[in-house]
Amino acid sequence: MNKTSKSITSICVYCGSHPGHDPAYRNAASFLGRTMAENGIDLVYGGGTKGIMGAVAEAVMSHGGKVIGIIPEFLMDQEASREALTHLSELHVTQNMHERKHMMFERADAFVTLPGGIGTLEEIIEIMTWAQLGRHTKPMVLANINGFWDPLNVLLGHMGGQGFIHTAHLVGPMVIDRVEEIVPAIIASAVNGKGDPDLIKRM
Repeated sequence: MNKTSKSITSICVYCGSHPGHDPAYRNAASFLGRTMAENGIDLVYGGGTKGIMGAVAEAVMSHGGKVIGIIPEFLMDQEASREALTHLSELHVTQNMHERKHMMFERADAFVTLPGGIGTLEEIIEIMTWAQLGRHTKPMVLANINGFWDPLNVLLGHMGGQGFIHTAHLVGPMVIDRVEEIVPAIIASAVNGKGDPDLIKRM
């Protein structure tokens, strides 16, 4: 493995515990996991071993990377199997969702949101809110696989247009359509203090 950036050593990936209907979602998770491992970037995630969560974790591990799973006790048998969890590089079992999300935030240098459901949406919105409040400046990415996050982008644009988002420069994550551009964009953002305009566009 080759450490590419001094700043980005771990990425928190938010995503669904189900595979979704489009095979592109799982394929993107696998590609992202492999790219992270190849760049010596650890995965911080919700600990699930099923769906897209399982795909990204499996890809990181199968390419020699480190996987840090953080999961509340009550979800261990819903989003994972206890036997599969023993294969993670690190496993942290929390008492509740709040503790889980805080630990994921603390352990991550950047955030990537793959397709997922309302739990995934809630996680990235909270991180965006913390950015708006000045609690962090960590890179945030919406992995817009096959336009999955287009409706959210429209909603955020509408909120801004109606005068409810006054710090768009802090709130707006990088919206990246091509999964192969995600890790390079995050590294460039950390090194240069901004994303590469040829790779990304900001909301």
